[in-house]
Amino acid sequence: QVHLQESGGGSVQAGGSLRLSCAASGYTVRYYCMGWFRQTPGKERQGVATVDNLGNPRYAEFVKGRFTISRDSAGNTLNLQMNSLKPDNTAIYFCAATPRFTCGLGTPSLYNSWGQGTQVTVSS
Repeated sequence: QVHLQESGGGSVQAGGSLRLSCAASGYTVRYYCMGWFRQTPGKERQGVATVDNLGNPRYAEFVKGRFTISRDSAGNTLNLQMNSLKPDNTAIYFCAATPRFTCGLGTPSLYNSWGQGTQVTVSS
């Protein structure tokens, strides 16, 4: 069973940066799709960025050019570098993994392993 643990959330002013990390354990996720999703109260979980086992990233339109997703060579650590943060980026961010070759940015239900989430708060 895959266990995912996020870290790196916090509070920052608009225009600032944060780096989220996700450590996978329990089972190798080297060949999995991994991604970052976010959720705010009353809204459904939303895809932010994904990366496949070859390192190919996909981004939601609202983060393109500002966020960068990456994974280490062993594939067990997932990162999200978030720059030029805006107040509407405030959310709980979740790390997720799925044993698929094709990542579903818009379909959280495809992911069967989830972390507990880390809060990101951006103030104006």
